[in-house]
Amino acid sequence: MRIRATVAAVSGALALSALAVPAAQAADKDLPSLDRPTAADVFGTGAPRAAARAAVTTPVISKVVINGGKDIVVGTTAAKKFTVSVTASHPSGIVDGYIDLWHGTNVDSGLDGVLLPNEDAASCKNVNATTATCTLTITAYPGYDLYANALAGTWKVTAGALAGDQSFAWNDYQSTARVQRLSKLTVNAAPEPVKKGKTITVTGKLSRANWETGTYKGYTVQPVKLQFRKKTSSTYTTVKTIKSNSTGALKTTAKASVDGYWRYSYAGTSTTPAVTTAGDFVDVK
Repeated sequence: MRIRATVAAVSGALALSALAVPAAQAADKDLPSLDRPTAADVFGTGAPRAAARAAVTTPVISKVVINGGKDIVVGTTAAKKFTVSVTASHPSGIVDGYIDLWHGTNVDSGLDGVLLPNEDAASCKNVNATTATCTLTITAYPGYDLYANALAGTWKVTAGALAGDQSFAWNDYQSTARVQRLSKLTVNAAPEPVKKGKTITVTGKLSRANWETGTYKGYTVQPVKLQFRKKTSSTYTTVKTIKSNSTGALKTTAKASVDGYWRYSYAGTSTTPAVTTAGDFVDVK
Protein backbone atom coordinates (compact mmCIF):
# COMPACT_ATOMS: atom_id res chain seq x y z
CA MET A 1 0.00 0.00 0.00
CA ARG A 2 1.32 3.40 -0.94
CA ILE A 3 2.69 5.44 1.97
CA ARG A 4 1.51 9.05 2.03
CA ALA A 5 4.47 11.14 0.90
CA THR A 6 3.55 14.20 2.90
CA VAL A 7 4.11 12.36 6.19
CA ALA A 8 7.76 13.23 5.67
CA ALA A 9 7.05 16.92 6.21
CA VAL A 10 4.77 17.05 9.25
CA SER A 11 7.29 17.53 12.04
CA GLY A 12 10.72 18.79 12.94
CA ALA A 13 12.60 22.00 12.32
CA LEU A 14 15.02 22.47 9.46
CA ALA A 15 18.69 22.55 10.39
CA LEU A 16 19.77 25.34 8.08
CA SER A 17 23.15 24.87 6.51
CA ALA A 18 23.07 26.17 2.97
CA LEU A 19 20.91 29.22 3.68
CA ALA A 20 21.13 31.80 6.43
CA VAL A 21 17.61 32.47 7.71
CA PRO A 22 17.40 35.07 10.51
CA ALA A 23 17.24 33.51 13.96
CA ALA A 24 14.18 35.56 14.86
CA GLN A 25 12.33 34.16 11.86
CA ALA A 26 13.26 30.59 12.76
CA ALA A 27 12.07 31.17 16.33
CA ASP A 28 8.69 32.50 15.21
CA LYS A 29 7.63 29.38 13.33
CA ASP A 30 8.45 25.75 12.72
CA LEU A 31 10.31 25.27 9.47
CA PRO A 32 9.61 22.22 7.33
CA SER A 33 11.59 19.05 7.61
CA LEU A 34 13.44 18.21 4.43
CA ASP A 35 13.15 14.43 4.67
CA ARG A 36 12.05 13.07 1.31
CA PRO A 37 10.26 9.82 0.53
CA THR A 38 12.20 7.16 -1.35
CA ALA A 39 10.87 4.88 -4.06
CA ALA A 40 10.31 2.20 -1.43
CA ASP A 41 8.32 4.65 0.73
CA VAL A 42 6.09 5.56 -2.18
CA PHE A 43 5.62 2.30 -4.05
CA GLY A 44 6.53 -0.25 -1.38
CA THR A 45 9.17 -2.96 -1.29
CA GLY A 46 9.58 -6.64 -0.47
CA ALA A 47 10.56 -9.93 -2.10
CA PRO A 48 7.58 -10.28 -4.49
CA ARG A 49 8.18 -6.85 -5.94
CA ALA A 50 11.91 -7.40 -6.12
CA ALA A 51 11.31 -10.63 -8.01
CA ALA A 52 8.92 -8.90 -10.37
CA ARG A 53 11.44 -6.18 -11.09
CA ALA A 54 14.10 -8.78 -11.84
CA ALA A 55 11.82 -10.66 -14.21
CA VAL A 56 10.55 -7.81 -16.38
CA THR A 57 11.52 -4.41 -17.65
CA THR A 58 10.81 -1.32 -15.59
CA PRO A 59 8.33 1.35 -16.71
CA VAL A 60 9.53 4.00 -19.13
CA ILE A 61 8.72 7.60 -18.20
CA SER A 62 8.13 9.55 -21.39
CA LYS A 63 6.74 12.88 -20.19
CA VAL A 64 6.52 15.06 -17.09
CA VAL A 65 4.43 18.24 -16.96
CA ILE A 66 4.66 20.73 -14.10
CA ASN A 67 1.98 23.41 -13.72
CA GLY A 68 0.89 23.06 -17.32
CA GLY A 69 4.41 23.88 -18.51
CA LYS A 70 4.34 27.31 -16.85
CA ASP A 71 6.58 28.69 -14.12
CA ILE A 72 5.25 28.38 -10.57
CA VAL A 73 4.73 31.94 -9.33
CA VAL A 74 4.10 32.48 -5.61
CA GLY A 75 3.21 35.70 -3.80
CA THR A 76 3.50 36.62 -0.12
CA THR A 77 0.42 35.09 1.54
CA ALA A 78 -1.69 32.93 -0.77
CA ALA A 79 -0.74 29.28 -1.17
CA LYS A 80 -0.08 28.21 -4.75
CA LYS A 81 -1.69 24.91 -5.74
CA PHE A 82 -0.63 23.43 -9.06
CA THR A 83 -1.01 20.22 -11.03
CA VAL A 84 1.80 17.85 -11.99
CA SER A 85 1.66 14.75 -14.17
CA VAL A 86 3.85 11.89 -15.30
CA THR A 87 3.25 9.77 -18.41
CA ALA A 88 4.78 6.31 -18.45
CA SER A 89 4.50 2.98 -20.27
CA HIS A 90 4.88 -0.70 -19.38
CA PRO A 91 3.55 -3.96 -20.87
CA SER A 92 1.48 -4.56 -17.71
CA GLY A 93 0.11 -0.99 -17.67
CA ILE A 94 0.68 1.88 -15.24
CA VAL A 95 -1.23 1.99 -11.94
CA ASP A 96 0.40 4.86 -10.02
CA GLY A 97 2.77 7.77 -10.45
CA TYR A 98 4.73 10.14 -8.29
CA ILE A 99 6.26 13.64 -8.58
CA ASP A 100 7.90 16.03 -6.17
CA LEU A 101 10.09 19.11 -6.52
CA TRP A 102 13.29 19.66 -4.59
CA HIS A 103 15.89 22.39 -4.31
CA GLY A 104 19.57 22.02 -3.47
CA THR A 105 22.84 20.73 -4.78
CA ASN A 106 22.13 17.03 -4.27
CA VAL A 107 19.09 14.97 -3.35
CA ASP A 108 21.05 13.09 -0.66
CA SER A 109 22.86 16.09 0.83
CA GLY A 110 22.63 19.86 0.56
CA LEU A 111 18.83 19.76 0.27
CA ASP A 112 17.18 23.04 1.27
CA GLY A 113 13.67 22.84 -0.17
CA VAL A 114 11.03 20.19 -0.93
CA LEU A 115 7.52 20.43 -2.41
CA LEU A 116 5.61 17.17 -1.91
CA PRO A 117 2.32 15.96 -3.45
CA ASN A 118 -0.99 16.41 -1.63
CA GLU A 119 -2.52 13.04 -2.52
CA ASP A 120 -1.92 9.53 -1.22
CA ALA A 121 -1.87 8.21 -4.78
CA ALA A 122 -1.99 9.65 -8.26
CA SER A 123 -5.08 9.68 -10.46
CA CYS A 124 -4.09 7.69 -13.55
CA LYS A 125 -5.83 7.86 -16.91
CA ASN A 126 -5.01 5.25 -19.50
CA VAL A 127 -3.81 6.47 -22.88
CA ASN A 128 -3.86 2.87 -24.11
CA ALA A 129 -3.31 -0.61 -22.64
CA THR A 130 0.34 0.05 -21.79
CA THR A 131 0.52 3.81 -21.21
CA ALA A 132 -1.08 6.10 -18.65
CA THR A 133 -0.82 9.69 -17.48
CA CYS A 134 -0.89 9.99 -13.68
CA THR A 135 -1.81 13.32 -12.08
CA LEU A 136 -1.15 14.81 -8.65
CA THR A 137 -1.32 18.26 -7.08
CA ILE A 138 1.28 20.14 -5.04
CA THR A 139 0.72 23.18 -2.82
CA ALA A 140 3.52 25.67 -2.10
CA TYR A 141 3.13 27.86 0.97
CA PRO A 142 5.09 31.14 1.04
CA GLY A 143 6.89 31.64 4.33
CA TYR A 144 6.81 27.90 5.06
CA ASP A 145 7.77 25.67 2.14
CA LEU A 146 9.23 28.80 0.53
CA TYR A 147 10.81 30.20 3.68
CA ALA A 148 13.78 31.95 2.01
CA ASN A 149 14.06 34.20 -1.04
CA ALA A 150 17.08 32.18 -2.19
CA LEU A 151 14.71 29.31 -3.02
CA ALA A 152 13.45 31.21 -6.05
CA GLY A 153 14.77 29.81 -9.32
CA THR A 154 15.30 26.32 -10.73
CA TRP A 155 14.10 23.25 -8.80
CA LYS A 156 14.75 19.59 -9.66
CA VAL A 157 11.83 17.23 -10.36
CA THR A 158 11.65 13.67 -9.05
CA ALA A 159 9.33 11.38 -11.03
CA GLY A 160 8.25 7.79 -10.49
CA ALA A 161 5.85 5.31 -12.06
CA LEU A 162 4.46 2.00 -10.79
CA ALA A 163 3.53 -0.74 -13.26
CA GLY A 164 0.76 -3.32 -12.95
CA ASP A 165 3.30 -6.04 -12.18
CA GLN A 166 4.65 -3.89 -9.30
CA SER A 167 7.91 -2.95 -11.02
CA PHE A 168 8.69 0.75 -10.90
CA ALA A 169 10.80 3.52 -12.38
CA TRP A 170 12.27 6.31 -10.24
CA ASN A 171 14.44 9.30 -11.21
CA ASP A 172 15.38 12.09 -8.79
CA TYR A 173 16.70 14.18 -11.71
CA GLN A 174 13.88 13.64 -14.22
CA SER A 175 13.50 17.31 -15.17
CA THR A 176 13.45 20.85 -13.76
CA ALA A 177 10.88 23.54 -13.00
CA ARG A 178 11.09 27.19 -12.00
CA VAL A 179 9.58 28.60 -8.81
CA GLN A 180 9.40 32.40 -8.85
CA ARG A 181 8.63 35.36 -6.58
CA LEU A 182 5.50 37.17 -7.81
CA SER A 183 6.26 40.58 -9.31
CA LYS A 184 4.17 43.76 -9.36
CA LEU A 185 4.50 46.87 -11.53
CA THR A 186 2.68 50.22 -11.50
CA VAL A 187 2.54 53.22 -13.85
CA ASN A 188 1.26 56.79 -13.75
CA ALA A 189 1.64 59.31 -16.58
CA ALA A 190 1.04 62.98 -15.71
CA PRO A 191 -0.15 65.63 -16.18
CA GLU A 192 -3.48 64.69 -17.72
CA PRO A 193 -4.54 66.32 -19.99
CA VAL A 194 -1.38 67.84 -21.47
CA LYS A 195 -0.70 70.30 -24.27
CA LYS A 196 0.71 68.87 -27.50
CA GLY A 197 4.51 68.83 -27.48
CA LYS A 198 4.79 69.24 -23.72
CA THR A 199 6.65 66.87 -21.43
CA ILE A 200 4.94 64.26 -19.30
CA THR A 201 6.46 62.44 -16.36
CA VAL A 202 5.91 58.69 -16.10
CA THR A 203 6.39 57.18 -12.66
CA GLY A 204 5.92 53.68 -11.28
CA LYS A 205 7.40 50.97 -9.12
CA LEU A 206 8.69 47.44 -9.65
CA SER A 207 8.40 45.14 -6.64
CA ARG A 208 8.38 41.42 -5.90
CA ALA A 209 7.36 39.05 -3.15
CA ASN A 210 9.67 38.72 -0.18
CA TRP A 211 8.97 35.26 1.23
CA GLU A 212 10.97 35.96 4.36
CA THR A 213 8.95 39.00 5.46
CA GLY A 214 5.60 38.34 3.79
CA THR A 215 5.68 41.71 2.03
CA TYR A 216 6.49 43.15 -1.39
CA LYS A 217 9.85 44.86 -1.68
CA GLY A 218 11.17 47.10 -4.44
CA TYR A 219 13.23 45.25 -7.07
CA THR A 220 16.30 47.37 -7.63
CA VAL A 221 18.45 48.13 -10.67
CA GLN A 222 16.23 46.26 -13.11
CA PRO A 223 15.73 47.28 -16.77
CA VAL A 224 12.13 48.31 -17.45
CA LYS A 225 10.74 49.46 -20.80
CA LEU A 226 8.57 52.53 -21.19
CA GLN A 227 6.11 51.81 -24.00
CA PHE A 228 3.47 53.84 -25.85
CA ARG A 229 0.60 53.18 -28.23
CA LYS A 230 -1.53 55.71 -30.03
CA LYS A 231 -5.25 55.82 -29.23
CA THR A 232 -5.94 54.63 -32.78
CA SER A 233 -3.43 51.75 -32.63
CA SER A 234 -3.39 48.33 -30.97
CA THR A 235 0.40 48.02 -30.88
CA TYR A 236 2.83 49.27 -28.24
CA THR A 237 6.32 50.46 -29.17
CA THR A 238 9.23 50.89 -26.79
CA VAL A 239 10.17 54.52 -26.22
CA LYS A 240 13.12 53.93 -23.90
CA THR A 241 14.50 51.57 -21.27
CA ILE A 242 15.24 52.79 -17.77
CA LYS A 243 16.34 51.07 -14.55
CA SER A 244 14.54 50.90 -11.23
CA ASN A 245 16.28 52.79 -8.42
CA SER A 246 17.37 51.60 -4.98
CA THR A 247 13.74 51.28 -3.83
CA GLY A 248 12.36 49.87 -7.08
CA ALA A 249 10.91 53.23 -8.14
CA LEU A 250 10.71 54.25 -11.81
CA LYS A 251 10.69 57.78 -13.19
CA THR A 252 11.30 59.23 -16.62
CA THR A 253 9.97 61.88 -19.02
CA ALA A 254 8.67 61.85 -22.58
CA LYS A 255 7.12 64.21 -25.12
CA ALA A 256 3.37 63.99 -25.60
CA SER A 257 2.40 64.46 -29.24
CA VAL A 258 -0.86 62.48 -29.63
CA ASP A 259 -3.52 60.86 -27.47
CA GLY A 260 -2.42 57.47 -26.27
CA TYR A 261 -1.53 54.96 -23.59
CA TRP A 262 1.71 54.75 -21.61
CA ARG A 263 2.87 51.64 -19.80
CA TYR A 264 5.88 49.97 -18.21
CA SER A 265 6.97 46.45 -19.15
CA TYR A 266 9.46 44.22 -17.33
CA ALA A 267 10.92 41.13 -19.05
CA GLY A 268 11.57 39.15 -15.84
CA THR A 269 14.44 36.94 -14.67
CA SER A 270 14.84 33.29 -13.68
CA THR A 271 13.60 34.14 -10.17
CA THR A 272 10.98 36.78 -11.02
CA PRO A 273 8.24 36.62 -13.69
CA ALA A 274 7.67 39.17 -16.42
CA VAL A 275 5.04 41.80 -15.71
CA THR A 276 3.44 44.61 -17.73
CA THR A 277 1.12 47.33 -16.53
CA ALA A 278 -2.14 48.32 -18.13
CA GLY A 279 -1.87 51.44 -20.27
CA ASP A 280 -2.36 54.85 -18.61
CA PHE A 281 -4.22 57.14 -21.03
CA VAL A 282 -3.01 60.68 -21.61
CA ASP A 283 -5.27 63.14 -23.41
CA VAL A 284 -3.24 65.52 -25.59
CA LYS A 285 -4.92 68.88 -26.29
